[in-house]
Amino acid sequence: MLRLIMVLYVSIACSSTAVAESYRLGLKDAITMAIDKNSQVRAAGFSSVAARQGTAIVMSRYYPSLSFDEIFSVSNSPTQTFMMKLDEGRFGQNDFAINNLNNPGTHHDFRTALTVRQTIYSPSISPARDIAARESEIQDLRFDASKQETAFKVFKLYLDIQKAQARLRAVEQAAGEAREHLRLAGVRNQAGVGLRSDQLRARTHLSANEQNLISARNTLAIARMELVTAVGLNEGDSIETLESKIVVAPIAQSPDELAASALDNKNDLKLSQSEYEKADAAVRLARSSYLPTVGASASYQINSRDTPFRADNDSWNAGVALTWQIFDGFKRYRERDKAVAEKSAAAESREHARREAGLRVRESFLRSEEMGKRLDVARNALQDAEETVRLLSRRFENSLATMVELLDAQTALNNTRADLVDSEAHLALARGYVYFSAGIFLKEMTK
Repeated sequence: MLRLIMVLYVSIACSSTAVAESYRLGLKDAITMAIDKNSQVRAAGFSSVAARQGTAIVMSRYYPSLSFDEIFSVSNSPTQTFMMKLDEGRFGQNDFAINNLNNPGTHHDFRTALTVRQTIYSPSISPARDIAARESEIQDLRFDASKQETAFKVFKLYLDIQKAQARLRAVEQAAGEAREHLRLAGVRNQAGVGLRSDQLRARTHLSANEQNLISARNTLAIARMELVTAVGLNEGDSIETLESKIVVAPIAQSPDELAASALDNKNDLKLSQSEYEKADAAVRLARSSYLPTVGASASYQINSRDTPFRADNDSWNAGVALTWQIFDGFKRYRERDKAVAEKSAAAESREHARREAGLRVRESFLRSEEMGKRLDVARNALQDAEETVRLLSRRFENSLATMVELLDAQTALNNTRADLVDSEAHLALARGYVYFSAGIFLKEMTK
């Protein structure tokens, strides 16, 4: 019983500490928080750090290496025991006897050695360093791209919340108007000048609007949960937007200026350039395998028969070695051809990215202009639909219009309101995408 009480106490204590928090954020604050907390952005940042360490790893080949060895050996091999005795300085006159040479018995040796090695010339280090440096640049660019994409995703989700809020207001207004139509139908029916069918149609119309109201509330709740995840907050936290209405950012630059900005700032272009430079370094690395390598080494060792780290005898050696592979079955030749082909592919990809960047900027600019014109049409349509409903309401009150005509006009008004919300959201999204396609979205959104 006592154990159960303790478990319940701990559970209550843990649950009390995990309190959901509520945030009220503007768009800029949401983007800033996402860049700091979003797991994908943080993962890209760690990958960038890891790539920089790769460059340092290659650079370490320029430095000498120092190693320490302690080796214990036991053998009765004639050649092995012969060398052990020589290294220990224990080789005597009796060891030259034929029987002792052929059957030396078991001998053991403790060998302690300190060795230093230094690369003097290795043609592969320089291109390998360039490959690592380009890979580090690529990861840095992917980190920046991750921030740009996350910022744009937060922008879209923030816009989804604003659109859901606007739609909810429109549906609430439609539901209120549907209740008014039902009231008028009831009043006319009680006064003996209306039809029972009109009251039933009005009630059906109200039920449809109430169902839309439930959907609109759920859509808003889901949009908020998605933004919580994108920003990097904990499950159960909530976000309220500071800007309740959709804000459409103006575009001050011309299409030519935006296209030029894309050539300077678009991550896709920078990535393709870094990939090309990496492929060029890979070609130089493949060609370097045809050249020799030169290295120096020096070692100091002590040998003991009975105890490690004890010097029965000591010795040293030093030298320089040149290694030049003459033939390897055409492996280097194939590797060089592979690297050259990959470099050509990278060059074509770079050219495609350059053309694609300009096309996407101009396309997004045209789409934003299209959405602006659609928004003007939607606003005019809303005015006309509101006036139509107003006139038909008065005609219905004076028995000059039917409930069917009024509800049809009200449905058209509801659809027009929804179209206006969508048009505002589409225009805001289209203009945001103009900056995103130009590679300056994060810069413009965090001004």
